[in-house]
Amino acid sequence: MSTTLLFHKPYGVLSQFRPEPGSAWSTLADHIDRPGVYAAGRLDADSEGLLVLTDDGRLQARLTDPAWGHWRRYLVQVEGIITEAALNSLRRGVMVKGRRTLPARARAVEDPTLPERDPPIRHRLRVPTAWLEVELREGRNRQVRRMTAAVGLPTLRLLRTAIDLMDGGPPLDLAGLAPGAWREVSPGERQRLVALLRPSGRPSAP
Repeated sequence: MSTTLLFHKPYGVLSQFRPEPGSAWSTLADHIDRPGVYAAGRLDADSEGLLVLTDDGRLQARLTDPAWGHWRRYLVQVEGIITEAALNSLRRGVMVKGRRTLPARARAVEDPTLPERDPPIRHRLRVPTAWLEVELREGRNRQVRRMTAAVGLPTLRLLRTAIDLMDGGPPLDLAGLAPGAWREVSPGERQRLVALLRPSGRPSAP
């Protein structure tokens, strides 16, 4: 039987088990002692939140292929004042490194009062900060940060909170997981993940 884990990745941890030469970042090996699992999708070392790890290569491919359109939800603390124009730009898609992103879901949210990050984010007293909830169906390199920068809202803190399996059930999320903690998927979650690998027609259009 395959192994699939949900991990709340803290700041400063690479989404891999081997260290990068010369890097000061820690790795998954510092938190997870289950051999043979690999991240299904990545989070940058300076990002936090939900990471799915599995030893099932088909599941890894299914969850990361943008053709299937799994929505990923993020809480994003930004510098500046969120405007409706900025939100509409994110919803339409913005140009990132010469290519337009797929349309996103984006809305302003109240401060979610997350636990303090270690190390804390930098604050500039004269620059306001605000929070966004952003959902994407693709995972290009540093995409959320580049998208918010493109609309004049530099990202200060980024946390992935959920991954939608697109099967009508609740998304996988961080419920009950403190930063640095992990758990095996529940029997119900396992059944849903197995069902994703059954023949089910064509993937959704991007």
